[in-house]
Amino acid sequence: MALQLIDKLAVEDEGDGDAVICVHGLGGTSNTFTPLMGALSRFRVVRPDLPGSGRSHAAMPGPLSIQRMAEAVQTVCSRLGIARAHFVAHSMGTIVCQHLATMQPALVRSLALFGPLMAPADAARTAIRSRGIKARDEGASGMHEIALALVQAATSADTRTRQPVAAAFVRESLMRQDPAGYARSCEALAEAPPAPVERIEVQALLVTGDEDIVAPPQAVRVMAERMKRARVVVLHRCGHWTPLERSEECARELRDFLAAQR
Repeated sequence: MALQLIDKLAVEDEGDGDAVICVHGLGGTSNTFTPLMGALSRFRVVRPDLPGSGRSHAAMPGPLSIQRMAEAVQTVCSRLGIARAHFVAHSMGTIVCQHLATMQPALVRSLALFGPLMAPADAARTAIRSRGIKARDEGASGMHEIALALVQAATSADTRTRQPVAAAFVRESLMRQDPAGYARSCEALAEAPPAPVERIEVQALLVTGDEDIVAPPQAVRVMAERMKRARVVVLHRCGHWTPLERSEECARELRDFLAAQR
């Protein structure tokens, strides 16, 4: 595994074969996809930490936007000589990838989207802005409270009871974020415009949980109906952090999906 900085973004690059680009969500990092790496053993896997997040929190100073994040991912691909790739994403990263698929269709070979949404609902935008203000104003103590609240709200009761390690991973991923970087990412997500998903031509796998309050199954089904070639999978007793809460099921779905793209 090689770790490198590309325009101040921390990027992990490992394996050989067709390229897979993994794009995490708000409060995530490249490690969001570690439970799925077994399904990607035959691929070259590139996992950037988005600007504002994880080890890339200081990258791209100034306000962030979904557009800037998409451009950052595109730059990573260009620097690594990747002209076409499968994209795997979670949460906010699924919005980034939808925009990439419409902005740069030649770059995107397929989409596997976990906890997918086109854009936050109005009520969610307000809550995300408030979360960003809390992170900016209160720093580490604010991130601690945000992490505790999100573990409770965004993971399923079954996960918290039966998979405490997964719940702890979500908590740690959030608590380790730089507060200012997290606030900038919240601001970007709160202003996220939906991509014109009806223009996406590639095969898409949309995976959500039956207890996902961010990407509820009915909303994901509506999204799939707008896309030309999308399939929806709903995981039982699962919240929003699908790759962590139901890693075996997600890995199986991803492996089968990518095998069908060859």
